[in-house]
Amino acid sequence: MTSTARGRGRPGHDLDSLLHVAAVVFHERGYDGTSMEELAKRLGITKSAIYHHVSGKQELLRRTVDRALDALLAVTAEPESRRGPAIHRLRHVVRRSVHVLVEEQPFVTVLLRVRGNSEVERAALTRRREIDAFLGALVAEAERDGNLRPDLDPALTSRLLFGTVNSIIEWYRPQPGLDADALADAITKLTFEGLEHAPS
Repeated sequence: MTSTARGRGRPGHDLDSLLHVAAVVFHERGYDGTSMEELAKRLGITKSAIYHHVSGKQELLRRTVDRALDALLAVTAEPESRRGPAIHRLRHVVRRSVHVLVEEQPFVTVLLRVRGNSEVERAALTRRREIDAFLGALVAEAERDGNLRPDLDPALTSRLLFGTVNSIIEWYRPQPGLDADALADAITKLTFEGLEHAPS
């Protein structure tokens, strides 16, 4: 069966709905504590209906973390992330990463919880390290250009900066006046006004 065919279904019974529910339940109960019975119950369908879309729980986890990773890697491939002064590219990556975390919050939450306990999780961590390496190099370049504080280690700056961005999954809930744009504005101002280096 093709992936396109497997993704079809009635509203609420399609692959996208299944992945959203799986991400929420993985976060709430942990991967090991999540059963196919629980997922079927949350969706209001039978277990056999789930197997129409995926081969099992491991494939659900892989698809869940891949959705988050694909979105984050897509940010690093955008033209604004690859061209121009490093500080401008860094600002763009921060802003777009905030949008990804807001738009894909359940999936990114699961991704940030993986610890390498299975082949799927180890593959996810390998892809995460690619993103981390890109971000670290970007921060280091911006520092060499004189646009970030020179008295902080670039690796530490990168971890603190994107640790702030990643913390969104812990507390953010959609609310009036704080959509993805407003949140990206706030985080960008908070981080860069404290990080930008004004040469004397």
